[in-house]
Amino acid sequence: MDPTYGESRGRGQFMTGLKIQGRVLGAMIMREVVTRYGRENIGFLWLLLEPMLLTGGVMIMWTLMKHESHGLAVVAFVLSGYMPLTLWRHVTSHAVSCLRQNLPLLYHRQIRLPDALIARALLEVGGTTAALIIVYTTVRLAGIIPPYQDFGLLLAGWLFMAWFSFGVGLIFAAGSERFEFVEKLIQPFQYLLLPISGMFFMVAWLPSGVQKLALYVPLVHCFEMFRAGVFGDTVKSFYDVGYIFKCCLFTTAVGLFLVRWARHHVKFE
Repeated sequence: MDPTYGESRGRGQFMTGLKIQGRVLGAMIMREVVTRYGRENIGFLWLLLEPMLLTGGVMIMWTLMKHESHGLAVVAFVLSGYMPLTLWRHVTSHAVSCLRQNLPLLYHRQIRLPDALIARALLEVGGTTAALIIVYTTVRLAGIIPPYQDFGLLLAGWLFMAWFSFGVGLIFAAGSERFEFVEKLIQPFQYLLLPISGMFFMVAWLPSGVQKLALYVPLVHCFEMFRAGVFGDTVKSFYDVGYIFKCCLFTTAVGLFLVRWARHHVKFE
């Protein structure tokens, strides 16, 4: 028998499985859109409008209060902070109750509980990313902010924020199925984390002793990378790609383990 036959067959099975998984996620995303936003009025457009309106309101409010922050344009600083924060909040918050809402779909052989969480996270990431592009393009064409300086760093910060949010969301989703109080903790957790998340500051602005403490917070690295991409050499940024990568791997691994553990405690709504 040709030894390459087994390899080609394995690749063919892998690609077939990948295509099936893609169709499953696509169908679950469409189901999520219809279930959450319906088929009437603006429907899924609210997925874009909500972060756009909130970000626009915050930018206007900060601009009225002051024009610069540490030499940086306030609009650009707020945009580089509030949009990643919106991504973090949406992905983690909407993971809660996802498992029990999608449990009836498990009679389909190709669907597993993590698929529901991945589909919901992809929907939130896609909507928030589209909102970011629209808001940035609008203020850039209006000449309010300068062009971004490093697209690679900007994209890396955005994707790491999405990944870390997904990992934390997995943990909250699994925990909320086992313990009711976990679902009520997510909003206080997000608000308490806000002052140290990196949205309102850059590490370079902090005293040296506080800088080391701030860099233990994974979110700070995401904000620093994103802002390094926006402002380039005009700011001094601190981030460790290896550290945030390990944090993302750890939270995702723990989250997937807990989701499997919580599978036996999920109740129908």
